[in-house]
Amino acid sequence: MALKTGDQYLESLEALDLEAHVLGEKTEQLAEHGLIAPSRKAVAFTYDAAHDSQGRELLRSYSRLCNDEVNRFTHLHESSEDLVTKVKMQRYCGAMTGCCFQRCVGLDAANAVYSTTFECDKKHGARFHNRFSDYWKWIQQEDLVVDGAMTDPKGDRGRRPKDQVDPDLFLRVKERRSGGVVINGAKLHQTGMLNSHEILIMPTMGMRPGEEPWAVCCAVPTNATGVRYIYGRQTSDTRKLEQHKLDVGNPIFGGQEVMTVFEDVFVPEERIFLDGQVDFTGMLVERFASYHRQSYGGCKVGVGDVLIGATALIARMNGVEKASHIREKIVEMVHLNETLYSCGLACSSQGWPTLAGNYQVDLLLANVCKLNVTRFPYEIARLATDIAGGLLGTMPAAADLNDPETGPYIKKYLAANPQYQVVDRMKVLRLIENLIAGAGAVGYLIESMHGAGPPAAQRIMIERQAELEYKMRQVINLLSITEQ
Repeated sequence: MALKTGDQYLESLEALDLEAHVLGEKTEQLAEHGLIAPSRKAVAFTYDAAHDSQGRELLRSYSRLCNDEVNRFTHLHESSEDLVTKVKMQRYCGAMTGCCFQRCVGLDAANAVYSTTFECDKKHGARFHNRFSDYWKWIQQEDLVVDGAMTDPKGDRGRRPKDQVDPDLFLRVKERRSGGVVINGAKLHQTGMLNSHEILIMPTMGMRPGEEPWAVCCAVPTNATGVRYIYGRQTSDTRKLEQHKLDVGNPIFGGQEVMTVFEDVFVPEERIFLDGQVDFTGMLVERFASYHRQSYGGCKVGVGDVLIGATALIARMNGVEKASHIREKIVEMVHLNETLYSCGLACSSQGWPTLAGNYQVDLLLANVCKLNVTRFPYEIARLATDIAGGLLGTMPAAADLNDPETGPYIKKYLAANPQYQVVDRMKVLRLIENLIAGAGAVGYLIESMHGAGPPAAQRIMIERQAELEYKMRQVINLLSITEQ
């Protein structure tokens, strides 16, 4: 059994010697960087939680692939119960860290690739499924973090991959060499990339005949030659570099997004899982998207728990927790959050076995889940802003609180409910600010809108899965309508 602890995970990450461009500078000591360390702690939590009494039941699962107990973030779903437990695990991790914990994409990618390669092999007689099974068995045994990389830059959205001025705007096979291929391109918005051991690359959309070079699914180590990383900015991110951590909002954990460039990266044959099979790219994208849209019914709900808790607490600190309009707004926040959770559980409970044997979520309900996620967290954030008050945007800095001249004024004039100290009231306000307007808003709000596809993508899938012809036929039969 290879269930790493958080410290063991961090040690294994250090052994990769990753480097990245962060705020215009090449950085080699990533573990010590103030912007990156909080996100690594969030991932490390997913390892430690598998060993503590509260989280082990959610974070562990027995895998038939490697015949051993594994971290659930590497598990191939073997039942609807597995899918339900995944959502519960994600809510738990989100509630405990208050941020994105960066392991969902790799899990969702693995389950999609596993079933898609099986069906591709059945049609084309390829050997991709065995390759991927061997690869993922190794991932489970080593308890590794995998970044699922799907989103290409896409260039001119009105052009297909083969029609772009620059063919690298969609990641592609650039050339073939003995024993493998060379890939070029980039993947954007890569959550937790610098905290990962491996990259599982997928096509960003369904490809068509003539677009075979872009129909590639493969895996490379994060420290592979030719892979470059450019760290993405977050709102108020440099607060993490300041001396006073009160202003950070979330003093321990954080998220991470990276632009990843692949420049003449060699991929050996045993790590290639689709290679030109354009007829299966759509299946892979659709299945991955549905898994990831299910995920948002867990992780965003967990972070929502934190925001709701902080909002209820600041209402008490402000002395208004008994006001009827405040209570109504908090109930509405809970209602919205639990609706998201209900959708995550619903699409999981209705999961079905693929031909490969792992379980797929209900596609319609998964898309309903994610479409709700594009709206409800914003309303929850709006209500939190309403309840917390204007100090969210005007509160003095921690340095002023600690200053012998200005500190006494802040403590005097920001006092409210005498049960709580001013510094604690400021901590809660900063946490709310972090989630609705600061660095945490990237993972909670912007990602809720665009992660796993924007709202239009979910609406397209809902229309496809709605069975409108069947519903109309029911009405025709009910009313005995004769069609001319």
